[in-house]
This record gives sequence, structure tokens and C-alpha cells, in this order.
Amino acid sequence: MKIIKSILVIIVLTLSTYSFAQDKAANNIDDSKIALQGYSPVSYLDLGLAQLGNKDYKSEYEKITYYFTSADQKSTFDKNPKKYLPQYGGYCAFGVYAGAKFRVDPNKFLVKDGKYYLFLNDVELDAQQLWTAENNHKKLKDKADKNWIKLCKAHN
Repeated sequence: MKIIKSILVIIVLTLSTYSFAQDKAANNIDDSKIALQGYSPVSYLDLGLAQLGNKDYKSEYEKITYYFTSADQKSTFDKNPKKYLPQYGGYCAFGVYAGAKFRVDPNKFLVKDGKYYLFLNDVELDAQQLWTAENNHKKLKDKADKNWIKLCKAHN
């Protein structure tokens, strides 16, 4: 009986690890499983602002936690969470276009056609500037969408 219990425990742990690994592959999160480094997805899309959320106003969607600035924002998200999910799981849109997943600066973003895109920004590269300088959002988005089909399953 002990052997059967041990095998069941191993199976459950393996499946839960696999499930979490899938979450991390498709979403730019760390072990805390907090999306957008704590920034509010409703602020990005509805207000065009990068606003740090408050842990008192949070929701979980598909095992990932989202923070909001107010109870109203939380309610808005809860009514239609898919609308407020970041493109490419919150990874850098330009990176996905180029075929790689990069962490982002939550203050570097673009809202276009009812979606928001986040970008890497460091001393050497401002990915948002590269995206907008291309002046062809559709072309970049179409290629990023195609790349995302494979990238969302790949681990960094």
C-alpha cells in the first residue's frame, strides 16, 4: 500500500510541476505567479497608463494573479478577463517578433486595436522604439503572432 501511495504522490507532483511549467512557458511570470510585475491590466487597456496594482485588489485567472488599482478595476477584469490579458503572455512584443522571449519594462507599452503590447527597455535597447519606428504594426504583429505559436510552448 505504501508503494502505491508513493507512486500516486510522485504522479501528482510531476503533473503539478508540468502544469506550472506550462504556465511559465506561456506567461512572463516568476515563481510568485503574479502577472505584469504587479501592474494593472485594466489600467493598460482602459486608461493607457502603467499603474502598479494593489494586492488588496487581486484576481486569479488561469492560475495567474493580477493586481488592480481599485475594486472597480477588479470587477471590470472579472467580467471579461480574456480582454485584459497582455499580448504574448506579457513578454516583449518586439522580442516575440524577432523569435525570442524577453522580460519587459512594465512602463514600456503600446495600446493598439483593443490590445496592449509590452516591451523590453534597457541601456542598450528600447524595443518599443524599434517597434514604432518600423511604422508597420500589422506586419510586426502578424510575424509575432506566428512566432508565438511555438514560443508560447518553449521555456527560456
